[in-house]
Amino acid sequence: MSRYQTLKYEEFGPVARVTLHRPEVHNAFDMRMVKEVHACWRELRANDDIRVIVLTGSGDKAFCTGLDRTAAAVGEDDRTPELGQQGGTPMHQNEPGDWLMPKTSADLWKPIIGAVNGMACGGAFYLLGEVEFMIAAEHATFFDPHTTYGMATVYESMMMAQRMPLGEIMRVSLMGSYERMSAQRAHQIGLVQEVVPAEELQEKAMELAQTMASQPTLALQGTVRSVWYTRELAYRQALAVADTLVQSSLSEESLSEGQRVFKSGKRVDWNLR
Repeated sequence: MSRYQTLKYEEFGPVARVTLHRPEVHNAFDMRMVKEVHACWRELRANDDIRVIVLTGSGDKAFCTGLDRTAAAVGEDDRTPELGQQGGTPMHQNEPGDWLMPKTSADLWKPIIGAVNGMACGGAFYLLGEVEFMIAAEHATFFDPHTTYGMATVYESMMMAQRMPLGEIMRVSLMGSYERMSAQRAHQIGLVQEVVPAEELQEKAMELAQTMASQPTLALQGTVRSVWYTRELAYRQALAVADTLVQSSLSEESLSEGQRVFKSGKRVDWNLR
C-alpha cells in the first residue's frame, strides 16, 4: 500500500492506521484521495491480518475539512468531471460518498475507530458517519459550512442524523460556518465516546484498537454488521436476520480462540469508563 500519495498507511500487528495526509489543505480530499481511500477500504476487506482500523488525519489542526474545491483538485477543468452531474440531466450525480464511505461504498465490516485530531467539517462526515465510534482530541471541533456558502447540506446531515439528536444535527447543519461544536459538547450528546488531550489521542486510539483486535475476527465483524443492521432496518426486520448473523458469525476457529481465553483461568484486565 506504499503507492498511496494522499494517505499514510501503517500496520501494527492486527491494527491498521489510515491517516488522511494532505495537511497543507487541512486534509481536504481531492479526487486522488477519494479514490485512494476507496482502494484502501477495498484492500482492507481482503486483508485477513487486519482486524481493526484507526482512521485519523495528519497534523493537529484538522481531521478533514471535506472537499478541496479548487477546480484542478476535483476535476472540474477536465472534459469528463468525476464529481457532480453526469450527462445532460441532474438524475445522474457522482458524490464523494460513492467512494469514501467504508460500509456503503466498500462493504467493509471491520471495526473502525475515528480519531478526530482537529477540525472535522462538511465532507468529513462521509467518513465519520460510518465509523464504529469516535474519540477526539480536546481541541477537536465539528461543523458544516454548506449553508453559509449557499448549498444545502444533504448527504452529510443525513449521515450524521443517524448519530446525533435531531436538534443537534439541525443546529450544526443550519448554523453553517458561524458555530462549531466542541469535542466536549460532542461527548455530551454521544457523538464522541471519549475526549483526551491531543498528545494522547493516537496512543489511546491504538490502545482501544489493539484491545478489540485481541478478540476473534468473526465475532468482531458479526457484531459490527448486526448493530449496523439495526440502524438500517426496522426493528423486526433486523431481528429476522439475527439467526443468520449468529450462525454465520460462528466458526470452530473463532470459538476455540474464545475458549482458550476462558479456559486459561486468567481474569481479563478491564477498564472502567
